[in-house]
Amino acid sequence: MRVVAEAWFKRDEHEAIESFVHSLPLAYVRFDAHDYYAGSTSYEMETLFRLFLLKEIYGWDHETALVEYLIQHPNLSEQMGLKSVPNQSTLWRSWHQRFTDNLRDTVETAARTILIKAQNAGVAVPREPERQSRNHGDRSKGPDPSDQTVLKQAETVTEHVGHVAFPAFSLDRGEGCEIHENAYWALQTYLGLRENLAVNEGARSFIHESNRERTPLGHAHREHIRDLSIEQIREMYRQAVGRLLDRVTETEEFFRAGIVAIDITESDPFTGDRVGHEDEIIGTKEKTDEYAYQWATVQLVGNAVPIVLDARPVRKGDTRKEIVEDLLDSAEAAVHVDNVLMDREFDSQHILEMLSQRGLSYVVPKRMQTSEKAQAKRLLKKGKDRYETDRKLHLGDNEWHSTTLIYRRKENSEHTDHRQYSVFMTNRKSGLLSEYGYRWEIESGYKSIKRFMGATTSKHFGLRFFYFAFACLLYSVWRAVDLLVQVQLTGEYEHSPIITADNTLTLVKKETGIG
Repeated sequence: MRVVAEAWFKRDEHEAIESFVHSLPLAYVRFDAHDYYAGSTSYEMETLFRLFLLKEIYGWDHETALVEYLIQHPNLSEQMGLKSVPNQSTLWRSWHQRFTDNLRDTVETAARTILIKAQNAGVAVPREPERQSRNHGDRSKGPDPSDQTVLKQAETVTEHVGHVAFPAFSLDRGEGCEIHENAYWALQTYLGLRENLAVNEGARSFIHESNRERTPLGHAHREHIRDLSIEQIREMYRQAVGRLLDRVTETEEFFRAGIVAIDITESDPFTGDRVGHEDEIIGTKEKTDEYAYQWATVQLVGNAVPIVLDARPVRKGDTRKEIVEDLLDSAEAAVHVDNVLMDREFDSQHILEMLSQRGLSYVVPKRMQTSEKAQAKRLLKKGKDRYETDRKLHLGDNEWHSTTLIYRRKENSEHTDHRQYSVFMTNRKSGLLSEYGYRWEIESGYKSIKRFMGATTSKHFGLRFFYFAFACLLYSVWRAVDLLVQVQLTGEYEHSPIITADNTLTLVKKETGIG
């Protein structure tokens, strides 16, 4: 359905959405024998499918609205192959008695896909599409998997995923070491299981909780990690994520193409002496008088499982353009990227031009300058909720970047002046703007990632970055395991995890080669 809809809207994005409904090829829809029940009926299943697809696209709660719409649009009824418009009771019986649960699910999923693809192509849609599929727990599909079933399946999947991802990490210690290298990764995972646990204390506790004869001491663990360079850590991380992606792409539910979000996060404010580390312990993004380490990531968002594709540290002097180019190089080497979402700190015209030259779409909020504030005031005075205008951004040397500015009024804003409006920049149609809501996933991911980090007071930059990168990997493993478990137990993937992060990390420590 997703492929059919995408191909059709690329073919002719100016046709009305109703045209797609009546011309939609239904070869991908399976109508079982019992759907064609014996008895008198003048409406074929294919026709009814199209009618209920139209009803779902418009979001009508009752069949009466569909009947009235068909009466008001006789040409559409003719295109649908209707000799007469069915009455409300006929439609109700067809939906509740002829259509199975699976077929009703197919209608709703198809409608959601059509709305999203139409909106992305700039086609007017009758309602805002839901970006995640509904939960049909109230239907008679059988009970949801029990916690015991979920954990049992997670144990099997975690063992496999752990063996896939973690072998990419290496300390390069040479031959003849008494403590197995996996013990170091097990200890780092153990730190992720206990919030704000430092390595010295963690190593002492790990001796008793590990099933290994020999485990590393805290200072030894710290010294080996310090020997790793930033580039070594990043290369190992990319290899681990590549192996993880190869595993999850075996499922149809993972889309190896789509949307990535780039953002910068910061550690807790640093309160110690930063003399000699001013290039690494830099200011906060909010431009306060505090200092903090900063890390940048590129993460899959949207319909894909939210795996962190790459991470890098942010030093004083690193430009936002350098950061974006670096992370995009990694992302495009791992997956096919279509769209890029970023925060307003990346609203540089040079970054936007670079994205366009790569053939990528973007949505970036714009910091409101004098002209944007003036436009927002005019919109407020006219009572307009939305406004689009083309803008040329100066690149220098008489070169310009063409973009589209979209003003959107915030619902339930706490402000009464021009601050009710947000301004976004995009190089595609305004339908892409709805995808910016996906960016919240990266903020949500950061909360979990920081939860997985071991505590440290060390100012060693490589050690700090390793703690962050390893936490990103644990987060990605958790989300990959959750995808695989959901698919194996339910045949579908919902973004809301059914297994907890703690469960996954415990199983990683217990059941894989790192535990």
